[in-house]
Formats: sequence, structure tokens, C-alpha cells
Amino acid sequence: MTRLLALAALAFCLLATPLLAQCNGRNLFEEMPPEKVAALTAAADAVPFPRGNLWRATRGQEVITIAGTYHFDDPRHAPTLAAIRPAIESATTVLVEAGPEEQRALQDLIAREPGRMMITDGPSLLEQLPPDVWSDLSAALALRGIPGFMAAKLQPWYVAVLLSMPPCAVAQMKDPKGLDGMVIETAAAAGVPVRGLEPFDTVFSIFDAMNHDEMVAMIQSTLAVDDRSEDYHATLADSYFAGESRIIWEYMRDVSYGLPGYTREEVDADFARMEELLMNSRNRRWISVLTAAAAEGPVFAAFGALHLSGEEGVLNLLQREGFTVEQLAP
Repeated sequence: MTRLLALAALAFCLLATPLLAQCNGRNLFEEMPPEKVAALTAAADAVPFPRGNLWRATRGQEVITIAGTYHFDDPRHAPTLAAIRPAIESATTVLVEAGPEEQRALQDLIAREPGRMMITDGPSLLEQLPPDVWSDLSAALALRGIPGFMAAKLQPWYVAVLLSMPPCAVAQMKDPKGLDGMVIETAAAAGVPVRGLEPFDTVFSIFDAMNHDEMVAMIQSTLAVDDRSEDYHATLADSYFAGESRIIWEYMRDVSYGLPGYTREEVDADFARMEELLMNSRNRRWISVLTAAAAEGPVFAAFGALHLSGEEGVLNLLQREGFTVEQLAP
């Protein structure tokens, strides 16, 4: 995978990674010239449904209420939860990316097959990576509380996920729930069934589609921006709560345009590949799950906000299925 593909994957990982609001990064958009922000906004607005986190899709008697989520703990979730609580409690089914059953199945699989997360056979990362990359990686993971001997045994995909969290988040993280976890707890308290939108091992199939060299490139690219990880997270959080998560995808694309050795056409092609792998292919599979559940009664669905927008975002796909899609007030 080229470094720019890794940056695309980083954008996804950042929107699918729990962290705490105590991290003190700066919003990078506030440092940009206004014309740059305007260009990124225009790029985000060029796709269907680029803004907004709360939606309702209706087709006859079928109703699906949708919350795009950002999976970290933050006090700004409180008004959102208050707004969506009635829809959760009145739903026949609540659908999330990974429900309690999927989470338990994933934990059981990792317990049975530690090789999913740890290198149990063959060379360690210390042996696989160039010395300078290993030196930077071991230092970065040490800041996250992971000693070198343990870091050397982690699977590359898991290293990439860990690096997507700034050290401040890892150090403070105990039992993060994010909006997804709050939705699950609210549904459980109301006795509403919670089911997963996809199989519990989807995370492995996503990263299995990348070869070893691609995963190493992802690690290298993430390390390259590690010194500003808190700033990236602050920017992501602010954009999410402003209902503008799509702009993050376009921001990472713009960063990739500046990498040496790539044309804009190559960047766009590689970002299209990553969008297909990380979002679109999953979105298409989710539609049948969403519509089948909606045929049995009102549905509440919560999943990462980046899945909402785009030609093959969930909202546009539902609209193609004959649903009327409307944005709800936050």
C-alpha cells in the first residue's frame, strides 16, 4: 500500500477509535487559510449527504432512524443521546456495527486464536521492520504504555489501530463507550433487542485484504503524523460534532496530494479503493440487514458517521431503495 492509502485508512481508523475528550489538541482547520477550508468544504459537499449526523428514512410503514457516531467518550454526546432516546426506546430493533453478541464472539475468537492480534510464529516486528522504523515505532508505542518486547509481537494491523490513538487517549482510557455504547446501554435498559449489522470478524476481513507490505506502509505513514496526533483527533471531534465528518476524508486526501511521487489521479484512485474497502462494501451489505429489520417494525441504527455520506453511503443507498431520507435536528 502506498503511503497515501495508509493516510486514507488512518482517516477511517480515527473515526472508529475510542478516545477521551481530555486530550488537548488544536483544530487544524483553524490554522488553515480560509480558501483552503473552503476548497475542502466544497469537495465534501460534492457527494450526497455530506453533512448531518441524525437522519430518518421512511418507505411506507417502514421507518429507520439513523445516528452517525463517533466512537469515543465526550460530554458533547449528552444532548445527542437525549434527542435520540425516544427513537431507541420505541424501536423494535436497534442495529449497531457490533452488538453485545458480536463483541463477545470477537473476544472469544481472540482468546482461542491469539495469532489474530499477536505474532505467534515467524519474525517479530523488530525483525521485519527497518531499524529506523522500528526505533520510531517502539518509541511511539512506549508513549502509549506498550513496552518494546510486547510491541514486537503485535500484528501490524493492530499496531496501526493503536497508533491511530494519541498517547493521551491510551493513557486515560478505561472503559470507553462512545455514542455507540450509550445507544446499546439505552436499548438494553428499555428491553429493546440489539443486533450487529455485520459479522463479528469483519475487522479481520478488512485488514486481511491488505498484504504485509501494505500494513507496514500504514505503520510508517501513521508514524509520520504521530507528532500531531492530538491535533488530528481534536479536528475530527470538532468536525463530527459540527455534523461535518466527510470533510475529514477530504482533508486526508488533500494531505496525500502533497506527498512526493504521486499524481492527483493516483491519489484519487487509491482513495476510491480505500473507500470501497473500508466503507462502501460494508454499506451495501448493511442495506439488506436494515431493510429486513424495518419490515418488522421501527428500527434505530447507529454506526460510524463516515458511512452516511457518498454515492454508496448508507443514506444514498437507502434512497435508491425507495426510502425518503430526511435530516433530523441534533
